[in-house]
Amino acid sequence: MTLKQNPDQMRHLRQPVRWTRLGMVAENVVRCFWPLWTILFLILAPLMMGWQDLLPLEVLWALAAIAAIGLGAAIYWGWRRFEMPTVTQALARVDAAMPGRPIAAVADVQAIGANDPASMAVWQAHVARMAERTKSARAVEPDLRIADRDPYGLRFMAVLFFVVALLFGSFMRVASVGDIVTGPSAALASGPVWEGWVEPPAYTGRPTLYLNDIPAGALRVPVGSNVTIRFYGEVGALRLSESVSGEAETSSEPVEGQQQFEIVRSGTLTIDGPGSTLWTVTAIPDQPPSVALTAPITADAMGEMSQAFSASDDYGVESGTATIALDLAAVDRVYGLRRDPDPIPDLVLDLPMPFTGSRAEFDAFLVENLSEHPLANLPVTLQLTVTDAAGQTASTPPEPLVLPGRRFFQPVARAVIEQRRDLMWSRDNARRVGQILRAISHRPEDIFTSETMYLRVRAIIRRIENMAPVGLDDEVQTEIVAALWDLAIQLEDGSLADARERLRRAQERLSEAMRNGASDAEIAELMDELREATNDYMRMLAEQAEPGDGTDQADRSGESMELSMNDLQAMMDRIEELMQEGRMAEAQALMEQLNQMMENMRVTQGEGGDGPPMPGQQSMQDLADTLRDQQGLSDDAFRELQDRANNGDQGQQGQDGDQQGQDGQQGQGGEQGPGQQGEGQGQGTQQSDQGGSGTGNDPRGLAERQQALRQELQRQRDGLPNLPGGAGDTARRSLDRAEGAMDGAEQALRDGNMGRAIDQQADAMDALREGMRELGNALADAQTGQNGEQGEAGGNAVPGQRDPLGRQAGNTGQMGTDQNLLGGEDTNRRAAELLDEIRRRSAEQDRPEVERDYLRRLLGQF
Repeated sequence: MTLKQNPDQMRHLRQPVRWTRLGMVAENVVRCFWPLWTILFLILAPLMMGWQDLLPLEVLWALAAIAAIGLGAAIYWGWRRFEMPTVTQALARVDAAMPGRPIAAVADVQAIGANDPASMAVWQAHVARMAERTKSARAVEPDLRIADRDPYGLRFMAVLFFVVALLFGSFMRVASVGDIVTGPSAALASGPVWEGWVEPPAYTGRPTLYLNDIPAGALRVPVGSNVTIRFYGEVGALRLSESVSGEAETSSEPVEGQQQFEIVRSGTLTIDGPGSTLWTVTAIPDQPPSVALTAPITADAMGEMSQAFSASDDYGVESGTATIALDLAAVDRVYGLRRDPDPIPDLVLDLPMPFTGSRAEFDAFLVENLSEHPLANLPVTLQLTVTDAAGQTASTPPEPLVLPGRRFFQPVARAVIEQRRDLMWSRDNARRVGQILRAISHRPEDIFTSETMYLRVRAIIRRIENMAPVGLDDEVQTEIVAALWDLAIQLEDGSLADARERLRRAQERLSEAMRNGASDAEIAELMDELREATNDYMRMLAEQAEPGDGTDQADRSGESMELSMNDLQAMMDRIEELMQEGRMAEAQALMEQLNQMMENMRVTQGEGGDGPPMPGQQSMQDLADTLRDQQGLSDDAFRELQDRANNGDQGQQGQDGDQQGQDGQQGQGGEQGPGQQGEGQGQGTQQSDQGGSGTGNDPRGLAERQQALRQELQRQRDGLPNLPGGAGDTARRSLDRAEGAMDGAEQALRDGNMGRAIDQQADAMDALREGMRELGNALADAQTGQNGEQGEAGGNAVPGQRDPLGRQAGNTGQMGTDQNLLGGEDTNRRAAELLDEIRRRSAEQDRPEVERDYLRRLLGQF
């Protein structure tokens, strides 16, 4: 069917068919000629970037021939495959886009039933309906996708090159191709001409120089610059002479086309002929980089080292490395280091480079933690090396030092780390390491705080003894070394039994740091640990101290010295200040005084001495007992729930269940803390036995016990002392919440809902713990406030009382002294004299450097 058939009915189809046909033409053009415009973009991109001005003439002609062949092949390939679509094809596409192909239906002829009027009527109705449907015909969009013909996306690559050329190049540079082929017409008319460029190395960041714009005379360019000279016009009319390329000076013979060379030394560059020019070229050499260590290496207690260095280069440092090698001659060859070491490769680290800014000159820090490396804590040499873009290198002299590693203060952990070092030093030390570890673990009860640590040591010993006779390979050595490191970390930083042990360890670590001359970073870290341990220890004393008369009233009988947390903090701040000033002897003496004070505080309060108890401590003890009783009741409820799950089976499974319940009770009782574990288990078991003698684990008996606990908690809450501050109110609210949870647990037990009862009991225990914690904080705040009020209202100092630093109390009752230390002199004049004396002493070169450094820090405060 065509549009000429039944033109009245098909008039509305002309426009859709025309646009569809144009789309089909575009489809055929794209599918047949996409290689043509791909090659065109690939040709235009380098021309717009000016490659024709840089490439030799021979290469340019060869590329031009390849481009011409490619264009011709693309045109021929596309022309052979291109077909002009007809109107019939366009009409068929429009028809195929509509449902039921109505255009073809209108052009059809009835095949049967032409003589039947009824059949004719049906056919005419069908044709009329299809003709009406043709009025909704629309042009069909062309399909311009050619991914099946270009699976590698070559057309997109060509477009990308063309877009880059548009951004960084120019269409005007394409016209220079004609000048290369024919030469500039104006130049040919006036005589031979030349062009020249000097392109410095890219890493220098300097721009390209156009020699035609540079007058004759001095010319300074970096070494390695590339010179390009082009001649146009009569051959031989212009001649080039140069002595900068490192070869013998060229003779003044005619040259043709283009010449390139690299500047490697100073010399002359001459172009002889019409308009001759001479440049005196000075080649600027690329200076080698430099690197230096600017400060001694430092490290913190965790082994993270920091090495300051500086580097510089005239055009910028490209990269750098730090090489750490074993200094075998400086190693003290004793014990496990007596054997010859296994080969230990040098450790090479990349130096940090600035991400932004110039690399011509910069200061940086090499920060690494090499505590687990075989060279840790051994004498090594450190050598830094930097490289610039030209490949030149510079290195520092090998610096002897001890490679920092993590410091271990716990004796057993330090011994384990030493054996780990010996095993990494030589595999032949395996038998010796196993024997020493066996000796260390001979009496585990005196060394290890947990059975897990002891079992880990025994497993490592068995592994070493099994492999030592046949020799350790790399995999086994790495495995044992990692296990020893984990063991030492657990021994050093493992969970402590109580706050008292943690405080003792913090004091020992700080004392050892004083003896060994720790750095400022280590001092700050250890002082923070001491402060935290002291706070935990004081909190433990507040929770565990018991008054002698069983009341909440403090016993003020006898004479004692009271210390607040502010006094202890001031004392520790003074210790840290003395250590930073280098006055280790005074810091050590003050540290011993602090240890003695903490020990006395432990005797009088922590172990039931004659010291005055804090208000509210009886309430703390009563709440602790209630918490233990609630824990035991929860354990009994859990066992009752287990018995129900077993459906009353009293055989071996029931016995196992009881045993598991007892084990669970012991494990949960351990949550009370090391100091309360045995007592909590004993009371819980006793209470369980009492319940068993009466009602057993019957829910009604459990409910009655829960009711008794709730009433006891209510009595304790009503008897709490009046404590000011938000901590006291928070403690009361937590105890109210615990009482409500106990009430819910009691009701659940009476209903026989054991699961809900256990949940409510868990909420009650959480609320009790929170209430005890807040009550302890409130008691500590109240004690601090009482100390402050007594200091203000006392009026007179207690005879013989001294402050934590050993100073006599003043007449006003305040710690310190009320004596006139200036002796009645003018304060400002005396301060000026002291400042002048400090300046004079700090300028004396014969004084020790430690003292001068301290004096300079004093001057820095003014």
